[in-house]
Amino acid sequence: MSRGASTAPMQAWWIGFLLLMPVGLAVLIWLKLRWAAMACVMYGTIGLALDLATTVQILTKDSDVLVPLISSVASGLLNFLLIVFGGRSFLDVTQTPLPQESHPPNPPSLS
Repeated sequence: MSRGASTAPMQAWWIGFLLLMPVGLAVLIWLKLRWAAMACVMYGTIGLALDLATTVQILTKDSDVLVPLISSVASGLLNFLLIVFGGRSFLDVTQTPLPQESHPPNPPSLS
C-alpha cells in the first residue's frame, strides 16, 4: 500500500474535524449554554493562530497546495467567526440587566 493511500482517510478526517468542530461549538452558543461562549473564544483563538501558521507554511511550499490551502482558509474563517460570535455571546452573558425602576411609594392611608 502506498503512503498517499494510507494518509488520504486521515487527511479527510482532519479536514472534517477542523471544519465541523467550530460548527458544533457555534451550535452550543445558539443553545445559549453559558460556558460555551468562553470555550468558543479560546478554541477559535488557538485554531485561528494554527490556521494562519499552516497557511503560511502551505504558501511557502512548492508542492500541491490547493486542497490544504482551501481547508486551512475555510477553517480559519470558521475560527474567526467563532471568536466573533463567541465573544459577542460572552459579552451578552456578562452584562447585567438594567435594574427595574422602583414603584412609587403607596399613598398614606386616610384613616
